[in-house]
Amino acid sequence: MKETQTQAHSTNFASTNRTDLWWIEPMATGFGFLCFVVYTTWAMFQAGYYYAAPYLSPLYSPTLMIDPTAAGSAPLGTAWFGAWPGWWPKFLPPSPAMLVLIGPLSFRLTCYYYRKFYYRSFFATPPACAVTALPQKDYKGETHLLLFQNIHRYCLYIAIVYILILTCDVFRAFFKDGQFGVGVGTVVLYINVLLLSKYTFGCHALRHLLGGRTDCFSCANGKEHLGYSLWQKVTHLNENHMFWAWVSMIWVGFTDLYVRMVSMGIWHDFNTWRH
Repeated sequence: MKETQTQAHSTNFASTNRTDLWWIEPMATGFGFLCFVVYTTWAMFQAGYYYAAPYLSPLYSPTLMIDPTAAGSAPLGTAWFGAWPGWWPKFLPPSPAMLVLIGPLSFRLTCYYYRKFYYRSFFATPPACAVTALPQKDYKGETHLLLFQNIHRYCLYIAIVYILILTCDVFRAFFKDGQFGVGVGTVVLYINVLLLSKYTFGCHALRHLLGGRTDCFSCANGKEHLGYSLWQKVTHLNENHMFWAWVSMIWVGFTDLYVRMVSMGIWHDFNTWRH
């Protein structure tokens, strides 16, 4: 009989016994997310062309304050707090997105799946399963330096509020100058809310909130059985959480791009309003 030898695993960075192309996933996900960050940052600093009646870009919703002089801005009457204040720093553009993106981006950045991929892609801790990480001294993970990640459960409530706001935007996208109709932009905004809902309501924190704290579902009373039913539905979405995370993120960027192109007159929105 041949003797089987166990190959020793090196402690050098990125060393592994894996024979597959393990580096493709962290490289691709890191690049994809970086593209999204670059685009949203660029779109945020444009401070214009985020509205093409009756469509409002999700990156700028809700419009807390508006600069009515900006090209492609929403009507001043839609602003929650009126015109842009004079005390705003001159080196920053009067962009509603700067006040909006803090909430949803906090939800994504602290998401369990997003933590997994950007820890791997950007910090190599570790770069992949069974691959040696960068050498670190006294690593304390999310108990000290990254303690802020625990706000994810609270960001969930903010994300749900945004879903409700974007749903209202979809409803308004059916009406132009008081006339009911539908356009390509209406469909784009609707798909955006649908994908964001599947990502948000498949959240690990929501899954735990609805049923993860129950030790024995078979021992539960009627009220807890309802929690089990909801937990099952969230679990179904949670099983594909990575898919919904990426698809919803890409579609948010596309939705902003669509509204921007229509607002600039580059793309034509086919609709039933005929104008």
